[in-house]
Amino acid sequence: MNGEIITYGDQKNQGYLSLPKGKQGPGLIILQEWWGLVGHIKLVADRYAKNGFVVLAPDLYNGEKATEPNEAQKLMMELQIDEAGDNIESAVKYLRNSKNLSIDKVGCIGFCMGGGLSLYMATTGHIDAAIPYYGVLVNVKPDWSKVNCPILGHYAEHDGATEALPEIKKEIEKYRNDSKFYIYQNTEHAFFNDERKEIYNKKAAEKSFERTIEFLNKSFN
Repeated sequence: MNGEIITYGDQKNQGYLSLPKGKQGPGLIILQEWWGLVGHIKLVADRYAKNGFVVLAPDLYNGEKATEPNEAQKLMMELQIDEAGDNIESAVKYLRNSKNLSIDKVGCIGFCMGGGLSLYMATTGHIDAAIPYYGVLVNVKPDWSKVNCPILGHYAEHDGATEALPEIKKEIEKYRNDSKFYIYQNTEHAFFNDERKEIYNKKAAEKSFERTIEFLNKSFN
């Protein structure tokens, strides 16, 4: 792996930092699925670093990881969104205060649980672009009028999470017209995760990655 575990904020928070070859670029936060800060998320961070971004993936579970769904769901349910938001905000501040940012721009990509958190962060004023993968917000109703950045959403055709997308899109479009949401045909939840061979969809994953790079470059220029 390209990166390393660092501490940030009040030194109680940890995350995986991955730098591009030139050590400088726009900032990017990668938010984990409900499994935790596992190897897959670190590799995703490395991939974006190779494409020129300074990437930090916060460890929202403070070192805990899950290997089966019941355990993952327990960890996710125990996570308080305000605490997670504070953690992510600290991660954003770390990037903005580092010498590695070439411009003062930080985007946020989240998967599954992290996708919902990326939507939430779009209403906080702390990020400059949000990219949720199959992200929804459970038991949380953000103030969509406070969305201050463009959003690019990636969703699966065969996924319960996608059922919430029309309402999310409707609310966001009341206040902004610069967001896009894609539904990828013949896909299931977590289609981007290439470690889950039974649901990984290479065509959709690669297309969503290309769209994300293009979206971030446009948003940061």
